[in-house]
Amino acid sequence: MLTEKKCTITEIIYRNSENGYTIALAETETEQFTAVGTLPSCDKGRMFTLRGNFVTHPKYGEQFAFTEWEEEMPSSESGIEAFLSSGVLKGIGPKAAKSIVDRFGLDTFRIIEEEPDRLTEVSGIGEVKAASIAEAFASHREIAEVTLYFQQFDIKPDTVIKLYRVYGSDTIKLVQENPYRLMEEVYGIGFRKADQIAEKLGIRRDDEARIRSGIRYTLSYYVNEGHTFLPQKELCEKAAELLELESHAVHDVMVGMAFEGDLRLEELEGRNVVFLMPYYVAEVYVAHGLKLLNEANLKPIYAKVEELIRKSEEETGITFSEQQKIAIRTSMENGVTVITGGPGTGKTTIINAIIRILKQSGLTTALAAPTGRAAKRMTETTGHPASTIHRLLEYYYAESEATMRFGKNDENPLDIDALIVDETSMVDLMLMNGLIKALKPGTRLILVGDADQLPSVGAGNILGDILQSEYIYAVRLREIFRQAGESLIVVNAHRINRGEYPFCNEKDKDFFLMKEPTEKEMLATLLDLCKNRLPAHYTHLVSTRDIQVLTPVRRGILGSINLNKEMQASMNPPKALLAEKKMGDKLFREGDKVMQIRNNYSLKWRKAGDFTEGEGIFNGDVGFITKIDIEFSELIVAFDEDRIVTYEFTQLDELELAYAVTVHKSQGSEFPIVVMPVSWFPPVLATRNLLYTAVTRGKEAVILVGSEGRMQAMVDNMRISERYSGLRVRLHGYL
Repeated sequence: MLTEKKCTITEIIYRNSENGYTIALAETETEQFTAVGTLPSCDKGRMFTLRGNFVTHPKYGEQFAFTEWEEEMPSSESGIEAFLSSGVLKGIGPKAAKSIVDRFGLDTFRIIEEEPDRLTEVSGIGEVKAASIAEAFASHREIAEVTLYFQQFDIKPDTVIKLYRVYGSDTIKLVQENPYRLMEEVYGIGFRKADQIAEKLGIRRDDEARIRSGIRYTLSYYVNEGHTFLPQKELCEKAAELLELESHAVHDVMVGMAFEGDLRLEELEGRNVVFLMPYYVAEVYVAHGLKLLNEANLKPIYAKVEELIRKSEEETGITFSEQQKIAIRTSMENGVTVITGGPGTGKTTIINAIIRILKQSGLTTALAAPTGRAAKRMTETTGHPASTIHRLLEYYYAESEATMRFGKNDENPLDIDALIVDETSMVDLMLMNGLIKALKPGTRLILVGDADQLPSVGAGNILGDILQSEYIYAVRLREIFRQAGESLIVVNAHRINRGEYPFCNEKDKDFFLMKEPTEKEMLATLLDLCKNRLPAHYTHLVSTRDIQVLTPVRRGILGSINLNKEMQASMNPPKALLAEKKMGDKLFREGDKVMQIRNNYSLKWRKAGDFTEGEGIFNGDVGFITKIDIEFSELIVAFDEDRIVTYEFTQLDELELAYAVTVHKSQGSEFPIVVMPVSWFPPVLATRNLLYTAVTRGKEAVILVGSEGRMQAMVDNMRISERYSGLRVRLHGYL
C-alpha cells in the first residue's frame, strides 16, 4: 500500500530534465525528507501530493521513493508567490510575481483563470502579457493532467509536452483512440513506444491497426535509410519480425492497404515491390517530368553555340578543353543535361560559361543547390546569386497539413528559361519532385554534381539513377586542370576514385597522414591538432568554424558522439560566464558548434542586423550557440552567422554538437581544413566512396589520423550498398 505525502519542494538536489528523474528535499507540516522519483517539472516552492514508500538507500540513507504524483496549487499568499516566481509561467519573474500577489492575494489563481484582463491592473503588465500569462497558466494545468495520465506509459515529460503541442487539450482522447498515430505525428516516438501504450490500452497484437502501423513503420524505416521501396517478401518478413506475427498476416493487411491507396504494389524488373504511396507518386512524376523537359522545344540561342563559346574564351581568357566544350554545347541543345566530375575538373568554369551564353542570348537563368552552404559557395564561385532549392521553390509550412509545401509548383511554375542545380548528388526524391513540378517544359535543366560521392541522405538515388538510365545526356569530366593538379587534395581524390592509394606528407602540400597505432592515441592527436597545432599553423582560420572533424561512424571512441564530447571539453570548456544546459546525455554550452539534425519547416528565424524573417531550418545546417537563457528555457543559435533561431528546451533533441560530424552529414559542405580518423570501421561504412567524399570536403588541407593500412583498406573497399529505387528503370523505359 502506498503512503501519501502532501509536501512542498524546498530544495532540488538533482534533476534530469530529459526523463524527469528528481531528487529533492520536501517538507510537510510535520517533517522533512528526501523525495526520489519522476516529475515532469519541479521547482523550489512547488507543492505536490506524492505517493510511494520510504526505502533505505545503502549510501544515502532513508528516502521517500514515489511512483505517483499530483501537483497541488498553493493556498497561501507566500505559496502562490513562490509558484508564480518558480519559472513555471514564462515571463513572470520574482518581481512580477510579488506585484501580482500583492494586488490580488489569495484570489490570484482565480483572476488569472477567469478574469485575466484584470492583470493589467498590475504595473508593468499590458494586455498582451496578461493574455500570455493566462494562456501559460491554462497550458500548465492541462500539461499537468496529460503528464499525470502518461505516467503509466513511462513517457518522458519532455515528450509529453511535445504531445500536448501537437494535440492540445485533446491529447488524451486522441491517443486513446489510436496510439499508433504518435509515431507519424510526434517526432521522437517510434513504433515500440506506441506499441507499449497500445498494449496497456488493451489493443490486441493481431489488431489490424497495429499491423498497418507496423507495415508503415517498416517502410518508413527503410525510406530513412535511403530506399524508395522494399521488395514485397522482405517487407513482409521485416514487418512480421517487428510485430511478432506470421508473415501471411502482414501480407493480407498489406494487400488491403494497397486497395485503399496507402501503398502501391508494383513489379519492377521481375520482382514484386511495395512503395509508400507518396514515394511511388513522386518517383513516377520525376521520371515523367524529366521526359517532358528532355523532349520539349527550347527557346533558341540567337547565335551559333561555337561562336558563343569562342567569344566566352576571348572575354575570360580561359581556353576550354574539348570535354568542357561538349558540356557547354549539350547544355544549350538539350532539355536536360547532366555534368558530372570530381574536384578540379572544371565544373565551375563550365557553369560560368553557360551562364554567360544564356545571358547573352537573353534567357533568364536561376542557380540553386540543395543546402545553404552549397548555394553560398555557388554564389561565390560564379559571381551570380544562387539560392537553396527550398527557397527557390518558395517553401512554406502548411499548418493545417503539418507539412512542407512549395509556392512554386505545376500550377505556379518558375518563370525562367534555364535552371542550373549544383551538388545534385545530394538531391533526394521528394526535393527533386518539388523541383520538377515547378519547371515548365521548355526550361533547360542543367544538373551538376559528382556521381562518385555518397548518395543523398534522403530517399532516392537521383543522380546515380539518371546516369545509369542512359536516357538523359550526360558529360563525364575526367581531366584535371593544371592549377587544380597542384593540390594533393584534388590529385588524391581522383587516385582514391581510381582505386589507387593517395600520396601523403609531401613537402609544402595539403594532404597528410599522421600515423598513430591505437584509437586512444588517434584521439589525443586529433584533439591536439584541432586545439593547438592547426590554429598555430593556419593563423588566418578560426579553429571551431574552419576546422571540421569528419568520421565514418557515430559510435565508439572515434565516433561523432564521443568526439564531440571530447572536443567540447577541449575547445569550449566550462567557464563561470558560459551558461549551459544538459538534456539527457547531451550537454550544450554557450559558444558550442551545433547542427540541426532534422528538417523543421516551421522553425522561425530572423536575420541579424535587419528585419528579415523566415521559416525553416534543415537537416545539416550548422551554427553556434550564442545564448542559453535558463529563466525562459530558451537556447539561441546563429546559423550561417546571420540567421538567428530561438529553440525552446523541449526542442533540443533537434540539435547535436557539430565539432565532429559523420561524412554523410558533411555532404554539400566544404571546409578549409578536414581532419578524419582512420581506424577499423564497419566495412559497410569504411568504403572508397566514403573516403572520397570526406577528402573532397577539404579546401586547404586534409589530415588523416591513424593507420595507413586502414586507409588503404578503405580505398580497396568498393562496397556500395544497394538503394532500392525505381527511377533508373522508369527512365530507361523511355529509351
